[in-house]
Amino acid sequence: MTPLERAHYVRDHVPGAGLFAEKEWRIAPQPFVLSAAHAELIEKLGIVLHRFNTACNLLYRQSAAGKAHPWVAPLLDAGKPEELIALSRHDKVKGHVPAVIRPDLILTEDGFAMSELDSVPGGIGLTAWLSETYGALGDNVLGGADGMRKGFASVLGDGEVLISEESATYRPEMEWLVGADRVRSVEDYTPSGKPAYRFFEAFDYPKLTKFKEAWQPGQPLTAPLKPFLEEKLWLALFWSRPLQEFWRQEVGEKGQKLLQRVIPYSWVLDPTPLPPHAVIPELGIQSWQEMERFSQKQRELVLKISGFSPLAWGARGVFVGSDLSAEQWTEQVRAGLAEFSEHPRVLQRFMKGALAKQDYVAENDEIVTLTGRARVSPYYFVANDRVTLGGVLVTHCPSDKKLLHGMRDAILSPAVAA
Repeated sequence: MTPLERAHYVRDHVPGAGLFAEKEWRIAPQPFVLSAAHAELIEKLGIVLHRFNTACNLLYRQSAAGKAHPWVAPLLDAGKPEELIALSRHDKVKGHVPAVIRPDLILTEDGFAMSELDSVPGGIGLTAWLSETYGALGDNVLGGADGMRKGFASVLGDGEVLISEESATYRPEMEWLVGADRVRSVEDYTPSGKPAYRFFEAFDYPKLTKFKEAWQPGQPLTAPLKPFLEEKLWLALFWSRPLQEFWRQEVGEKGQKLLQRVIPYSWVLDPTPLPPHAVIPELGIQSWQEMERFSQKQRELVLKISGFSPLAWGARGVFVGSDLSAEQWTEQVRAGLAEFSEHPRVLQRFMKGALAKQDYVAENDEIVTLTGRARVSPYYFVANDRVTLGGVLVTHCPSDKKLLHGMRDAILSPAVAA
């Protein structure tokens, strides 16, 4: 096939009901090409992230019980209702960790920079469809043509997907993947003993009246209803000096070094005053207020709400300091400090994506080359403590976009290794 014929094949095989409600994207004739080194890192990363999630779960429980690092649990519980905190600490779910893991990796000149670690991700059906469709064209996509379908089946079995109104955009992709009869509103949930995929955010839980009455700890649910595991704060806690030995023991020395390669240096925006002789590591400042005087170059930082908030997903509540005026930056820093007890913020080094080229089909049906920046999102599935790579979704955005996420002018495609 010619590139245009391949693109037409992909376009013509989009399911009739669509994959995302009222969403469009650019179609590429070829998958996104990753270097062999990038592909190798993706293969290694899944088991390390599973160990990291398991370690986070252990650290929180130890902290909540007062056995170690007692400051960790209160930080992660900030702003959450007592009922949800109690559920997440229940003995029946103490060992439960996410069975679906999706890091968002910005492709950089030096490798990858992880901007988020998601355990309730959208895009599972879309990535499955992309993998199958390009696989049918003969492309050796990462994870395999049926890797996403097999991976999700290993987690869900013959269970169902519970979806909230806020996640309704993703209903078509899930109905395509598992069948409409297995996708239901979370408020229609009835215990069956079968696994359920939680396709709603933890902050939705307080208003889910019927689900709260029907679901009890121990009934199979993935990701587990543990909002402390869905905090971006973990990316900062990974760099916390008092926790370095803990991470080394729990994820292993090689795993720790791998995570140091992909997690940009991050801080918790904690307003607690420092001693006069102390400074904030890597920034060399004595208080966060000093950031208000940072130059535009010094503001190559990302400020984001950590987790338990409707602004914590979909690139909302994310601010790139160098894109803001000094006044806007000051406003966001002050807001973050003022709201620390309810909505903690994470500060992270801004890692600029490398430029990459990929063809797509323009509206006039011509093949055009996009020079942009890519977000690489591998999907890992954990079944019986075994981690498999299901597939990789690449969101290739125009180069003028600082926040890389799904948009009309982005190319969505699977990945192959060079």
